[in-house]
Amino acid sequence: MALWSGRFESGQDEFLQRFGASLPIDQRMYAQDIAGSIAHAHMLAAQGIISAHDADAICEGLASIQQDIQHGTLAFDISGEDIHMAIEAELTRRIGDAGARLHTARSRNDQVATDTRLYAKALACKLMEAALDLRRALIEQAQRSDQVIMPGYTHMQHAQPVIFAHHLLAYSWMLARDHERLLAAYRAADTCPLGSAALAGTTWPIDRGATAHELGFAACTENSLDAVSDRDFLLDLLHACSVMAVHLSRLAEEIVLWSTAEFGFITLSDAYSTGSSIMPQKKNPDFAELIRGKTGRVVGDMVSLLVTLKGLPLAYNKDMQEDKECTFDAADTLIDCLTCATGMIATMTVHADVMRRAAGEGYLAATDLADYLAKKGLPFRQAHEVVGHLVLLCEKRGCDLEDLSLDDLQAECDLFEADALRCLDLRSIVDARTSQGGTAPQAVAQQIAHATDALARDGRLCADLGSGCCVQ
Repeated sequence: MALWSGRFESGQDEFLQRFGASLPIDQRMYAQDIAGSIAHAHMLAAQGIISAHDADAICEGLASIQQDIQHGTLAFDISGEDIHMAIEAELTRRIGDAGARLHTARSRNDQVATDTRLYAKALACKLMEAALDLRRALIEQAQRSDQVIMPGYTHMQHAQPVIFAHHLLAYSWMLARDHERLLAAYRAADTCPLGSAALAGTTWPIDRGATAHELGFAACTENSLDAVSDRDFLLDLLHACSVMAVHLSRLAEEIVLWSTAEFGFITLSDAYSTGSSIMPQKKNPDFAELIRGKTGRVVGDMVSLLVTLKGLPLAYNKDMQEDKECTFDAADTLIDCLTCATGMIATMTVHADVMRRAAGEGYLAATDLADYLAKKGLPFRQAHEVVGHLVLLCEKRGCDLEDLSLDDLQAECDLFEADALRCLDLRSIVDARTSQGGTAPQAVAQQIAHATDALARDGRLCADLGSGCCVQ
């Protein structure tokens, strides 16, 4: 019998029970629900609302239920509807009237919101930890590739030479920004709605601050209507997941390209590749492709919740039961993608010679030649035109800028002198870009140091947040 059955003369049929139940989805929040109930029982006893004896029985009963769930010896009936009602029903079955007193001064509305916020905080921590591992792999691969020259691209056309480490670190900084978004989502979830009851608060003399403190929340929510109907914190988490998934998709796309015969920049480990059922020679970057493909799923989860919440009046509506499946799916999917990407980056083989040869094609010295003339006093737009003529000359000859002689340069502009030939050397081009954030080895070394410091700082912060969560 449902815990709310007093108002009803007949029950629901089996199909409607299944249709309305969220237990298959939200049962993973059992630890958060039990923690919230224990904190609530402690507070009720401290306020004299229930006896200390009842509170002890409730806490002992909840601890035994949690142990049985963890050991797989407790199976819930679908008629329990959700994890909250299922645990309460089991508690009352085990300890009697004391279990029935647990729900005093609270509603499922504030109970669900509390559990969801606790779980969202734990998910944010897990996502940050997984992203830290990928950042570490990118930085370590960058350290091994800090002298490898490759072509940099715009519009997927050769643009200017860069250090491969520089390219990898761009993704490390993307993930550092993702960390900030996850941190914001964590903080958005870090207020306690418990005590808001159904929507209007309660007449019981509760101490909301006590439960918030025991559960590791930074503060209590300020408005009971908002507290039970707010799911912005899940939107924040899903937004952070979506942006990170897009970043991983971009990285995966480059891994796919780099591993082709046309590029040949890297070889993926066999562990992160698959073969073909018909073509014996194939080594496919399937896992990079899956990361790229799963991005649509994560973004779709965010859109799903946005559409679910659109137009909902205050306060709680059953529609909001749909908030968890998309959130759990997005976080689970992204954690798997982060784990996979970390392994791919850590184990891939970098072909420095192939990258260097590719950087020698496509007139990558053009910008430096134009800058040379501009430093000689020629307006940059005129210098741009001069070098454009030189590129056209190379196209007609079937050569690269590096193959031109000083006479060839001076035929286009008499400002060229012998030192202009240094502008055609790829190593010199790379070494000259010493500006902060540039691709010169010394600038990249500084960037690696900064990225390492940021990784350590964010790791410490993540550990502190994790220790502050009452349930992981």
